[in-house]
Amino acid sequence: MTETLFGSNLVAMVTPMEPGGALSEPGLTGLVDHLLNTGCDGIVVGGTTGESPTLTDTEAARIVRTVATRAGNRARVIAGVGTYDTVACIRRAKEAEAAGADALLLVCPYYSKPTQAGIVAHCQAVADATELPVMLYDVPARTGTALEAATLIELARHPRIRAVKDAKGDLFEAMTVMARTRLAYYCGIDELNLPYLAAGATGLVSVVGNAFADRNAELIAAVRGGDLDTAWTLNAAMLPLADAVMRTSQGAIMAKAALADLGVIPHATVRLPLLESPPEHLLRLRDAMAPLGTGALVGGSGR
Repeated sequence: MTETLFGSNLVAMVTPMEPGGALSEPGLTGLVDHLLNTGCDGIVVGGTTGESPTLTDTEAARIVRTVATRAGNRARVIAGVGTYDTVACIRRAKEAEAAGADALLLVCPYYSKPTQAGIVAHCQAVADATELPVMLYDVPARTGTALEAATLIELARHPRIRAVKDAKGDLFEAMTVMARTRLAYYCGIDELNLPYLAAGATGLVSVVGNAFADRNAELIAAVRGGDLDTAWTLNAAMLPLADAVMRTSQGAIMAKAALADLGVIPHATVRLPLLESPPEHLLRLRDAMAPLGTGALVGGSGR
């Protein structure tokens, strides 16, 4: 049931832009086609990797509408609507629903560092605002506040709060919450995809998947099939790319650079305060991509 709401092989999609910083409509539709052709069944738009802090409400709704129209029924569209302002989150949630989103991604409120009781009230208010299922996003390295296990267990009682994108990295806590609730877990740390899947995660929300969602699809299939030897081999092949994308500078920067190198998007433009990759970062990225081939461009394995 959870997969019908969100999918299993999700990608935290970048937001293609023109050199001046305007949204690129051809870039958006071309990227959606690429993701669908490489096995992605859930597209997260307007999240951190989509440079959400720089998107206006109008742009955020436009992206949802464009991606939902292009994807049709081939993938679920999950709209990032989280901010540190509950009223703004509710407004964005309603706009995303009207634009055709299938689900919402709700990050823990950042900067203001609310109490756990405040987080519960915030998430419940947003979940009450639409009929869409909600995936919570737990990323304390960015927000400054973690969703504690007791908070997740309490929020799981809400009928529309159905999943967690876990970028906290506490696997024991994740397994504990999975055992005590109906919440589906999605790994939000590309470096830890295999251990999360092996521990019972429903799927992935991947930044690296922008370029190589086909490899993530193979990993998910191997774990579900009980073939952990194959899963280990696939994971080992992807680790250098996860390192290059997620640990060199910043995920959105490096994912756009990878997509531009593959010819999926025409430009690697990012908005300030982000800057495009310098040559030494691109060299590291290309070294990590080279062994994986170009299968992502044609929907094949590249091997």
